[in-house]
Amino acid sequence: MANFAKPSVPRFSVDVYQNEYLPEGGREVNAIVTVTATGGGTLGAGLGPGTPDGRPSAAVAIMVDCSGSMDYPPAKMRNARDATAAAIDTLRDGTRFAVIAGTHVATEVYPGDGGLAVASPTTRHRAKQALRRLGAGGGTAIGTWLRLADRLLSSADATLRHGILLTDGRNEHETPEDLRAALDACAGRFTCDARGVGTDWEVKEVTGIASALLGTADIVADPAGLAADFTRMMETAMDKEVADVALRVWTPVGTAIRYVKQVAPAVEDLTARRTEAGPRAGDYPTGSWGDESRDYHLCVEVPPAGLGREMLAARVSLVIPQAEGPAQNLGAQGLVRAVWTDDMAASTAISPQVAHYTGQAELAHVIRQGLDLRKVGDFDGATAKLGRAVQLASASGNADTAKLLSKVVDVVDAATGTVRLKTRVAEADEMTLETRSTKTVRVKK
Repeated sequence: MANFAKPSVPRFSVDVYQNEYLPEGGREVNAIVTVTATGGGTLGAGLGPGTPDGRPSAAVAIMVDCSGSMDYPPAKMRNARDATAAAIDTLRDGTRFAVIAGTHVATEVYPGDGGLAVASPTTRHRAKQALRRLGAGGGTAIGTWLRLADRLLSSADATLRHGILLTDGRNEHETPEDLRAALDACAGRFTCDARGVGTDWEVKEVTGIASALLGTADIVADPAGLAADFTRMMETAMDKEVADVALRVWTPVGTAIRYVKQVAPAVEDLTARRTEAGPRAGDYPTGSWGDESRDYHLCVEVPPAGLGREMLAARVSLVIPQAEGPAQNLGAQGLVRAVWTDDMAASTAISPQVAHYTGQAELAHVIRQGLDLRKVGDFDGATAKLGRAVQLASASGNADTAKLLSKVVDVVDAATGTVRLKTRVAEADEMTLETRSTKTVRVKK
């Protein structure tokens, strides 16, 4: 019998960056919490079943848009089949998987028996044969695709459940409320990466899907790039080691949380996703983790105190909530402090990390605002907002976003945010900027 290693999953650490000093009467405390997962640790029991190679078990559902618009141009459907085949080839042995054809209804393509196949050379070959039957026709009702994915993924006793969704059009055959209900039903049950191919889809729909299901969103303007993108997505999914990690924030009596946001690698507001976790504690979902690092901005309001007083404003830890019984503590913790001082230099200084990510969050916000104003013909307002975006991108060293902005505006002076709107902008360039507006650059610590 083979001697397999124990499942190796990340060890987590928490680092807190803040200026803890407040002026007399000061109440707002800001901190950047860096969570890092590094390979080589073992969390032990409670993470679900593993595979024979010692990795945690995974289940994946690939949802492919097969609506009528996928036939225009005809190469788009072929590229989608090739991309799905590439993703299937990237599955590691033992992974449960299924392929779903999405139109105004959702159809099981493979294995087609109401469950999931187990990845092996044989099942990968059969799945790719089944892809040949994929053709374009019908409408688009993404909520039905997600609900079928949820049913299939929940049939597996898997540690990690993940979806990949591809669409080329707008969700026209169900109401926005139907899609929202489906996302609410699937949230917390599996994560999902969403991709829009071409330029006829709605950015806010695709990014909304990824946001609700704690995945990534992106544009693949040229369908020829789908195979490479699907391969990268699946490789990332296969590298995940632990699911359903939550940021647990405890605050003392009299302290209130104003917001909790992920700020790197992308901006994502988690405030409204809090679930109560005992007296004065709440959990904020962060999704699945591999070997990686992310930053979170925590803002709390504390009761005012006298000069020289200090208090613990918040305690941050990492847990895996359980359906029954106490959460599994991942052994990492960080403390956020508040100290009242009459030293003006100390109390007015802004933590470099807090300042950086406050700017990054504003950058994402003003890009969205600027593009929305441009679409409705408010060119003066759009110029002001996108000029501010150029200024923020330049100041923070976000070169990728600055490059995308330069395709929408002519930059006169990046430092002051002086720009002119371009007369003609390729639709793909505008959609790429909007889709990637929340991606941030890490602060140099």
